[in-house]
Amino acid sequence: MIAGPDDMVVAGGRLRFRGRHFPCTLGRGGIVAARAKCEGDGATPAGAHRIVGMLWRPDRLARAEVPRWAVPIGPGDLWSDDPADPDYNLMVRAPHPFGHERLRRADGQYDALLVTGWNWPRAVAGRGSAIFVHIRRGPQHPTAGCVGLARADLLWIARRLRPWSRLVVRGARPQP
Repeated sequence: MIAGPDDMVVAGGRLRFRGRHFPCTLGRGGIVAARAKCEGDGATPAGAHRIVGMLWRPDRLARAEVPRWAVPIGPGDLWSDDPADPDYNLMVRAPHPFGHERLRRADGQYDALLVTGWNWPRAVAGRGSAIFVHIRRGPQHPTAGCVGLARADLLWIARRLRPWSRLVVRGARPQP
């Protein structure tokens, strides 16, 4: 897979973008081949994933800190992670009868996040949901399958993304 100059490339615990290198965290399940990814495995899927949007917390970040195309996260915004949900792997609103995660988190990880095109918009049930590039908890804290960056790094990158930018994750180990 060939990465372009406007792609974010993840390899060896680092993310490269526009000639700069940023430390990042990955899923606790490591990197897996896309065909092996499943809901709840904690793995980051290998491959080239389009960046399809950005969400941000207007109560925690100034509008000037995020690109104009970013969408604000409201108090009732959720992300469906239930394979039985017809809206699986989509942003939904509370109240929502299926399994989901809140986008307005107390820990700040979703104060700003990039939404990838992994298993989106026509999700295959059970293939994994909510693969984001979000703010990491710390350098030694893996994610649940996303890519985590320091807040300042994520915001720097987001302001420089192009409509054709992708997240390119390298390093999947072959499955036995």
